Amino acid sequence: FIFFITSLLLFIIGAFGVFLSRKDFIIILISLELMLLALIEIFNIFVFLDDILGQIYALIVLTVAASESSLGLALLIVYFRLRGGILIDLINLLKA
Repeated sequence: FIFFITSLLLFIIGAFGVFLSRKDFIIILISLELMLLALIEIFNIFVFLDDILGQIYALIVLTVAASESSLGLALLIVYFRLRGGILIDLINLLKA
């Protein structure tokens, strides 16, 4: 039961990080990663119930989190090279 409360607390902290810091791209990425890791912890709780499906879901979420962070960092590098700074307010300038 304590694992569920811990993962719920991590998910809430990640959600606050996404919604409260809309100007900093790196904080948004870190908060999304924290939310995904909280979901992985919830899926791993089901492993204690002798359910392998929770562990399979955890591996799928982990691969999605890794691809999300690599894509986000690649976009961040491209944006930094184009503008010389990282401000979310000016992200609309990348639209074609």
